[in-house]
Amino acid sequence: MNTMLYWLARGLVALIQALPLPLVAKLGRAGGGLAFRLDARHRRVVLKNLTMCFSTEKSPAEIHSLALENFRRIGENYVCAIKTSAMSADELRPHVEFVGIDQLPQKSGDALLPNIVVAIGHFGNFELYARFHDVRADYQCATTYRALKQPGLNRLMQDLRGTSGCLYFERRADGPLLRAAMNQGGIILGLLADQSSKGLRAPFLGHDCNTGLAPAVLALRYETQLYSAICYRIAPAKWRLELGEEIPTRENGHARPSDAIMRDVNLAFEAAVRRDPANWFWVHRRWKE
Repeated sequence: MNTMLYWLARGLVALIQALPLPLVAKLGRAGGGLAFRLDARHRRVVLKNLTMCFSTEKSPAEIHSLALENFRRIGENYVCAIKTSAMSADELRPHVEFVGIDQLPQKSGDALLPNIVVAIGHFGNFELYARFHDVRADYQCATTYRALKQPGLNRLMQDLRGTSGCLYFERRADGPLLRAAMNQGGIILGLLADQSSKGLRAPFLGHDCNTGLAPAVLALRYETQLYSAICYRIAPAKWRLELGEEIPTRENGHARPSDAIMRDVNLAFEAAVRRDPANWFWVHRRWKE
């Protein structure tokens, strides 16, 4: 069964990657719209989350329309991520813009580049975070992931991701490898920080939610600068990746508390959600009790 799933998925990936990116985006949007009508469980989650966060600002009709657009965006971005994973930097250039990346430290002489930690989230085509290397080749992108339960599908996912040149470390198994990489310098470590995770109860869009501490903890442990980054979908099959302003990890010569740092990360993510509410992954149960 696992082998059959792998080859079925592999065939679908090959078909998607053979199509032009604008067509892939249209097909993804259509699929997302269909999922909105058929997937009642996730539709209820999205409508509940949007109502909780925006009921005082938007009418029920506006929230319903926003939920439908969110499903369409998710479909578009997921299918486009399959296509963009096989595209070269030159092929991607008309479709992806990088903003703010020049604020990262530049190489000076023979000194090693410092490591950077970037708090990222499920915004737009979030697999494109791994392509920061396309515009800053002096840095090595890296991130963590959790392996899928199906070995064949996990292998396919990592095959797709591997074409970016980004280093992927499995969260439960690859801790020593991640530590070794962070001791070498010149790493941009992207860490997803917008899912419900034990560590801290902090406000997000007006309601407390579980917030992981990993970006703050690792930035403090390895004495790196910390930033947030957002992938905005600005048009069909077009994205802008924006590196935010540095989030301070030290104050008056002392390390800031991890919870204070992550509250700043939440504020950056909240601003991004409010800028384009349909761009975020509302199917998360972010506000678990």
